[in-house]
Formats: sequence, structure tokens, C-alpha cells
Amino acid sequence: MTAKTEKKAVLLLAFGGAESIEDVRPFVENILRERMAGRPVPDGMITEIEERYELIGGSSPLLEITRAQACALEDALAKAGDERKVYVGMRYWKPYMKDTIKDMVADGVTEAVVVIMAPQTSNAATGGYLTDLTAIVEAEGNPFEVNYVKSWHAHPLFVEAVKTNIDAALGRLEVTDSEDILIVFSLHSLPVPSVHKDKYLLKIAESITAVMDGYDFEWKLSYQSKGGGKFPWLSPATEDVLDDAVIEGNKAVVVVPLGFAADHVETLYDIDILFKDKAKSIGLNYERSASLNTSPKFIEMLAEVVIARGDA
Repeated sequence: MTAKTEKKAVLLLAFGGAESIEDVRPFVENILRERMAGRPVPDGMITEIEERYELIGGSSPLLEITRAQACALEDALAKAGDERKVYVGMRYWKPYMKDTIKDMVADGVTEAVVVIMAPQTSNAATGGYLTDLTAIVEAEGNPFEVNYVKSWHAHPLFVEAVKTNIDAALGRLEVTDSEDILIVFSLHSLPVPSVHKDKYLLKIAESITAVMDGYDFEWKLSYQSKGGGKFPWLSPATEDVLDDAVIEGNKAVVVVPLGFAADHVETLYDIDILFKDKAKSIGLNYERSASLNTSPKFIEMLAEVVIARGDA
């Protein structure tokens, strides 16, 4: 019997995003399917989200950016002598994870290193990726071995990539005195009960501690993209932190999208429009640091963690 040829790969998992205004309704319905339990998503909610998409150009760039990250990672791995193909799968939009897994099976993949494209993972926000992927792979008959990259929220190259983007944002500020500048780390809010016995808050703290090492700026943690439901969500809201900055005498803020690996509606609308307009209305000089996207240091980090996990 001929031994099966090894074919190693990488799978990047991301949330997904509507690629047109017409996609918004089915995309939101995918996200809320379990929560709505068969009830229709309110038209008002759909209209509000469609308006946000219109303000950012009519589509999310998340898939395009994630594919660019995949291409850059393939190149970085190849330079290191590792010829893995990098695939992209989305949880709530195309290409769906199940379809990407079918492509991987058809390509003869025997082992995959899986990276969830979120710096600070949590059971509530990203645990579903693992549950869904496990079910999909099992439904395909477990055709290949799966190795998850468990954590990269404090990796030195991730920290370096974030600091590089912060430095660039600081350089764009009209305010130069460090005592007048507030660094605001904006993370995705979650329902408070969901982070009980979860390491989400610890990972955030470790990321911020590593990033702020060597800086002489005041900083604050805030949360954005709060959802609904009966439970309270993590606070303070980023908008409230901007209000507090003025009260406390800050003249400028740099908002850092620390919990996002790529630009999408929550950076391009919430941070670039909503928070920026808020800051302008209360007299704050405002900048935000760039998202990781295809930052060279970030891609270098991805290559390192993939190779390390693949060799584990």
C-alpha cells in the first residue's frame, strides 16, 4: 500500500462581512439565527446596519484583507522553506468554513494549522469557531489533522506591529506633549456573564501591558460594538472614555483597535466615523492607529506561530 503523501496547510478563520448592501440582511440573519430562534430580524436593525455599510463604501473589506494576509503569509512561509498553502474560511459569510474545508479535502490536505484572526480569543466571541470547525471536519470524516494556534495576543512581533502603528498615529497628532495625550484601547464588548471564568480580560490586560512597555502616556481601556440582550455588557464604552478624556484635561486621543486583526465595519464605521465625529464635537484632537491588516511584523508573527504549531 502506498503511503499517503503529506500535504500541510494553514487555515485562517475570520468573522465575515457583507460584500454589498444586498448582502447585509442575509449576513445579519446568519449571525443572529440562533438568538432569533426563527423570528425575523427587525427591519430597523437591518436598515441601521445597511446605513453603516453605505457610509464605509457599501461593502466590508474583511475578505479582501484576509485573503491578502493569506497571500502574504504564504510568501513568508515559503521564504522560511515551508511550502504550505494558506486557506481562508469565514464563519458568517462566504467563503463559509464548510466550503473551504471541502476545498482542502479536494486538494488532499493531510494537516492544517488553524489561526483564528482575533488577537484576544474568548469562549463567547471565538469559541464558536472551534465548535463549528470541529463539527465540519467530523462530518467530512476527519480527513486531516487539525492543530490550533492557541494564543498570540502578547507575541513580541504582534506587540511590535501594534506599537509601530501607534507611533505612526502619534506622529500625525497636532498635540505633541505626552501629558496631553490619551491612548485608548478599544476592544469588542461582550456580555459580562460570558467572560466569567474566561481569559478574555486577562488576555486584554497582557496585550496592553506589553504594548505600553516603554511608553510614557496615560492609557485607558474601553469597549465598542455592544450588542443587546438582558445582560450588561463590558464597559466603559469608548464614547464615554472620550467624554472623560475632555473632563480630565486631555487634548488628544489615539484610539487603538487592539482586538481586531483587519479593517471591517467595526473599525471603518465605529472608530473612523462614530468615534472621530464624537471627538471632534467635544474638541479632542483625534487619531487612530492602523489595523494590523498586512503589517510586515504581523505577517512575520503569523509565520512564526504557524511553523511552531506545525512542528509541535
